[in-house]
Amino acid sequence: MSQVTVPASPSTFEWRRWPETEAYVDGLIARGLEGNAFAATLAERLRGETGTRFKVWVDHIVVRGGPALGRKLSALGYERESESHDVSNPVFGHKGGMFPRVVIVPADAQAGANGRDDAHAVLELALKCESVAAFSRAHDLGLEIEGVPLGPYRVARIAGVSTTLAVVERRAYRGFDPFPSDLVREGRMTPSAARDALAARELWEARRRRFDDDEEGIACTERLLNHVIERAGSADLACHLIFEVEREYWQSRNRAARVQKARQDRLGLGWANHDHHTFRCSRRFFPRIIAMFQRLGFELRERFHAGAQAGWGAQIVEQPVTGIVIFADLDLAPEEADCDFTHLALPELERPGTVGLWVALHGESILEAGMHHLEAQFDFDRLRDGLKAEANIDTMPPFSNFPFLRQAFTAGERWAIPPRRLDRALERGWITAEQHARFREEGTIGSHLENLERTEGYKGFNQQAVSAIIAATDPRRY
Repeated sequence: MSQVTVPASPSTFEWRRWPETEAYVDGLIARGLEGNAFAATLAERLRGETGTRFKVWVDHIVVRGGPALGRKLSALGYERESESHDVSNPVFGHKGGMFPRVVIVPADAQAGANGRDDAHAVLELALKCESVAAFSRAHDLGLEIEGVPLGPYRVARIAGVSTTLAVVERRAYRGFDPFPSDLVREGRMTPSAARDALAARELWEARRRRFDDDEEGIACTERLLNHVIERAGSADLACHLIFEVEREYWQSRNRAARVQKARQDRLGLGWANHDHHTFRCSRRFFPRIIAMFQRLGFELRERFHAGAQAGWGAQIVEQPVTGIVIFADLDLAPEEADCDFTHLALPELERPGTVGLWVALHGESILEAGMHHLEAQFDFDRLRDGLKAEANIDTMPPFSNFPFLRQAFTAGERWAIPPRRLDRALERGWITAEQHARFREEGTIGSHLENLERTEGYKGFNQQAVSAIIAATDPRRY
């Protein structure tokens, strides 16, 4: 298959596959599971009860080793990061693929003198979740949690024979200290920090999303965003809090999301397996929406323009501290395929494409519509079969079905359309009178949950497949 992404100035993103790295990391995880009975049992339960694989929940792995291990990781595409673990242990991350970070703990010289062969022993597997307390409650563990409530890093540990399972929650922090001195210096660890974080979150949760005039709605949201960042104390933390709320809002409008979230919550995990969040945007407000994301610390990744006849484009953005990724869609006319749509506000098309019609009928994703879909990482077949067996939720045919990337939507959630939006679409000639009557009676598809499985660390997307599924979800086809 040819490369599926296109250059996005100033950087070029050539996402590749890392089969050797995956095999090595999988081996580390397998060794860790052998050393912790609770973790091994949990791995089995995750497949059967949530349709997910243990490795997509792994935040980091702590391994005993020395310089040779560092060289091995470097050969597999890892790079040493600026963060350290437990004061001085080096941390390695993989920018080119989707792999957990690896921490190297120096080998015990005394152990070597005593003839113990424990080089490259997996000392700890760290499992990410949205709430350590919820994880402890779900498994009736009574865990003692290190870190302050709503703090940047909270952790609890479950001992094993040779490997500890650490359960961690993060809020806009990539380090490993529950009481980080750098955040203390920045004023983010004050006694009022938890209260301020909750207040910032509630500002976004309580915001108005429906406006008669979208210009007013975008301007109001821009102003509110500044208040949320100020109250949170950092753009990174504001980003984390805002996207918790955005997932909840989308979930409130999608049954498949509620069912799957409940399945994951039964094991105390939440949405910590999220892969990326898809926002549909109008051409007019696209640059302002991207600017809001950048205000939250998002960086531009690859852009999509799928060719003259595809009718759409997208900008991928990623927040490096929170790890949140957004796939932002908009309509593009054939002659605009190569324009800088991320920064240039485009005029309204005479006839909108699939994305533009969705926004016209349901509203901007950043406003009343909410996300079109959330993509999380799953065991593809087990999620599909589990949703069908547990809640009779169907999954559409896959639109990517490669060994390294499988993607499919759940059956769409049908939403009622606000009459003012429906009437405007008819007046503009974007839909027919017959479609107007049918949409008024039946609504149209608004959102999905996306079943996504990645292997070999592949971080990119399949452009042709996305084009196909966008076309397939146009309500005018049905």
